[in-house]
Amino acid sequence: MNHKLDTTLVRFVEEAKRFPMLSHEREQELARAWRGQEDRDALKHLVGSHLRLVVKIARGFTGYGLPLADLVAEGNVGLMQAAEKFDPERGFRFATYAMWWIRAAIQEYILHSWSLVKMGTTAAQKKLFFNLRRLKGQMAEFEQGDLSAEAVSKIAIELDVPEAEVIEMNRRLGGADNSLNALLGGPGSDGDSEWLDMLPDEGPNQETIVGDRRELQQRREMLDVALKKLNPRERDIIFERRLKDEPSTLEELSHRYAVSRERIRQIEVRAFEKLQRAMRDQTRLTRQDNRALQVA
Repeated sequence: MNHKLDTTLVRFVEEAKRFPMLSHEREQELARAWRGQEDRDALKHLVGSHLRLVVKIARGFTGYGLPLADLVAEGNVGLMQAAEKFDPERGFRFATYAMWWIRAAIQEYILHSWSLVKMGTTAAQKKLFFNLRRLKGQMAEFEQGDLSAEAVSKIAIELDVPEAEVIEMNRRLGGADNSLNALLGGPGSDGDSEWLDMLPDEGPNQETIVGDRRELQQRREMLDVALKKLNPRERDIIFERRLKDEPSTLEELSHRYAVSRERIRQIEVRAFEKLQRAMRDQTRLTRQDNRALQVA
């Protein structure tokens, strides 16, 4: 598998060498052709000339134990996202703009792949994840376990994050992923219970499941009643535009009914408003019926 990944990386680097470095003027020309005319050839040359940048940035993240080829692949995704959003009229070089997208894509991949448990969700956690080990090294805090209060304070100030976040991230990075199927007492223990057996069931109870089913059925019945308030054309357009898994386009419906796309849009908006009013009326009537039953 490693050989396959290495081969993929070699091909990627060879592909990158095929594209020359761009002057500012040529870069602007390609970016405008892509942004204004969706010129795919211009996009290919704009992105291709920056493939080497992806490899350079990816190499800076090899200390997290993930294959370089995977990091490059994720960085390439970020490069494509940058190309989609780059505005040449702002005057920046594309490399300056793309660098942030490439780094963000690689960092997100590392956060989701480094541990079985999601490591960072907030900006503070991400900042800690990618800087904590470096700062610990500068302070010679190599011991496992909790950091000293002084080190926690310095890191929190340096990264502008709460001290509690520093402590939590240090503990998470210091631990290892363990199987939920491991025996509670460890290897050789007398019991056969697993850690998985000790986890609480956070799923909905039977009463909640029955209640949800009843509410869903009630909503479907209300929708059926509300749809009958629409005329056939309105009902068909609402179904095609709002209720199908793959909605029809305005263009498709305009051909079906021999009217303009704008006319289809107007009918859709009007029908949806009628549908909302009918649903509200049904909800109000249902509540009145429920109150009457409670009084009775």
